[in-house]
Amino acid sequence: MRSYRKNSHSQYDLKVHLIWIPKYRKRILIGKVSERTRDLLRQICMEHEVHIISGKISCDHVHMFISYKPQISLSKLVQYLKGISSRILLQEFTHL
Repeated sequence: MRSYRKNSHSQYDLKVHLIWIPKYRKRILIGKVSERTRDLLRQICMEHEVHIISGKISCDHVHMFISYKPQISLSKLVQYLKGISSRILLQEFTHL
């Protein structure tokens, strides 16, 4: 049986598999950068009520399988995930 999420007047099951890469597919997501990226993505998802079903951060790309609410568009969600995490990572790790 599918696991539907409920609002006051609707049921939904919106799931998407996101994959994205750093610029030029550079292998920068290693060590502390990878750990901080994971923490940031979890924090952003929690703030926007997004459920992470599974995810993996490799050295040159990120996989996330998520369930999200219909009140937020997918493009806006990706903007939050990539934009906020990128800005904070560039501030904390100057070598990037």
